[in-house]
Amino acid sequence: MTRDSIWRPTRRRLALGGVVAAFPLPAIAQSPAEVNVGIVNASSDVEVFLAQKKGWFRDEGINVLTHEFRSAIDMVAPLAAGQLDVGGGSVSAGLYNSYGRGIRLRVVADKASSQPGYGVNKCIVAKRHAESGRFKTMSDLKGMKIAMNGPGNSAWGTLAIILRQAGLTFADIETVDLNYPDHVLAMGNGSIDGGITTEPSATVSILKGYAIEATTDDKVRPKHAIAQILYSEKMAANSDLATRFMRAYLRSVRYYFAGLKGGRLAGENADEIISVLTEFTAIKDPAVYRSIVPNGVDPDGRIDVASLDEDREVYRQKGWLQADTRVEQIVDMSFVEAAIKAMGPYKPT
Repeated sequence: MTRDSIWRPTRRRLALGGVVAAFPLPAIAQSPAEVNVGIVNASSDVEVFLAQKKGWFRDEGINVLTHEFRSAIDMVAPLAAGQLDVGGGSVSAGLYNSYGRGIRLRVVADKASSQPGYGVNKCIVAKRHAESGRFKTMSDLKGMKIAMNGPGNSAWGTLAIILRQAGLTFADIETVDLNYPDHVLAMGNGSIDGGITTEPSATVSILKGYAIEATTDDKVRPKHAIAQILYSEKMAANSDLATRFMRAYLRSVRYYFAGLKGGRLAGENADEIISVLTEFTAIKDPAVYRSIVPNGVDPDGRIDVASLDEDREVYRQKGWLQADTRVEQIVDMSFVEAAIKAMGPYKPT
């Protein structure tokens, strides 16, 4: 497996002299197809890591080369240029805007979603407010400073629904954009009152005594689509390769799904999954993965399109959309459906 933070595509050429080329060459087995995949080395990349480790890409005649990026938004340009074949990220305002500029990416499969019991994204509130009585119900978010992780991503859809259910609007709160690890620091020093925070930052804030869990994404938005697999236009056009990749990916999704139990990585495959996560991600302590809520995923790879529509409406209301791109223009689950047809639908063991 190769990891690169920048793109230096390598092309191998075989030069044959005139004498050598005059003789017939022996038949050579077809080389595996190289597929360049963008990752952010997050826990939701686990399905790619597992499929490599277990040889499922190899079984489909694919050699996956992984390339690490700081965030999913950094993958858009190389996906558009065909340097990346596959990426992973959320359907953000930026993705809609990129499509409007002619970058025809395809959102093809679930990568992380808030399946019931697996609310990896949490609304946390400062413990001091719970202890003082300042926070008792979600309506008490009024007047609070809430940490987000940047504009135009799916966490805003969750915040919008939390506020609406509490009879509030964005005008009733103040938001501040911070990287997720900084949510912990800000909660500790009292510079924020709450946050829409993902794991492990949410659990770290709670374990340190800085915050309490107010609610979770799966409670307010069951099956909310958080992150997805993206295909470049070039990859989507190669239906055979795109479907073979999806079969390998879906095998991995189902293996990971079997490792989920009771809101934790505690199922039959959990030990192997945690081993792969500690090998490939920045978190090297297996105990962390055993203590946090892992992301859920649909075992058939299907995306909850309705939740994408909800998020898009928030982006529109906030003025983040520069193009009238619709969800149905960018979502293409035909590769998932082809893989399911070949493999059969998921059946619990």
